[in-house]
Amino acid sequence: MFPMPGPMEMIIFGIIALLLFGKRLPDVARGVGKSIVEFKKGLNDVSSEVQNAGYDHKD
Repeated sequence: MFPMPGPMEMIIFGIIALLLFGKRLPDVARGVGKSIVEFKKGLNDVSSEVQNAGYDHKD
């Protein structure tokens, strides 16, 4: 579909983020990081539940 952004595009994205968020940028990045960690924990929980459900099923 779309190619990965190159170095110049990444610099432009960084400048735009800096202009939009300014001093709040570290807080925004921290919040995004926490959200990713929580999402991964949720995926792991669901995955382990599915695996355990297969082992608990007895006919």
